[in-house]
Amino acid sequence: MHKRTAHRWRLTAIMLAATFAAFGTFWLVQMMESDPGLSSDAFKNEPDYIVEKFSFVRMTPDGKPRYIVSGDKLTHRPLDDSAEIEKPFLQGLGAGQPETVVRAKRARVDHGNTQVHLMGDVDIDRKATPDARPVRMRTQALTVFTEEDQMQTDQPVEIVSGGSKMTGTGLFIDNAARKVQIQSRSRITYPPRQ
Repeated sequence: MHKRTAHRWRLTAIMLAATFAAFGTFWLVQMMESDPGLSSDAFKNEPDYIVEKFSFVRMTPDGKPRYIVSGDKLTHRPLDDSAEIEKPFLQGLGAGQPETVVRAKRARVDHGNTQVHLMGDVDIDRKATPDARPVRMRTQALTVFTEEDQMQTDQPVEIVSGGSKMTGTGLFIDNAARKVQIQSRSRITYPPRQ
């Protein structure tokens, strides 16, 4: 009789330990499914690198500088391969193109570095050439398509060239074709002839 009781205690202890392990596993699975903070997916879009006071040059296929991008801080996110830039400064160096400088408060670079979304006090300065006057453009948001050499926005825009001023809402610029289109509510002011 004494051996049976010892055997029962041992069997009861094993059954209780297995029951607690099963309930603990069930509870852990439920917690992982209900709280995204515990899963590893929550950390996938954490920055994988941060660079301060950076500058890089994008080259053309034949090895000539195309544009320079610099800024106060670049934060890269691996999940969508995007980069966020604080105080971006872009300088276009295309051959045969007038030097163009772009500034903003923030930028986001997407799609394999082919789209730059500029946000907050976007300011574009294009220097004068023998054929054209200098141009200054201001808006609150602008998307630059780096491969196509195009820009667009749906925000209000102000463009000043010499004494002329053009305002409107929405803009599309094709730098390669030298075309500017204001989408709506455009207004142009020319200075009087002298």
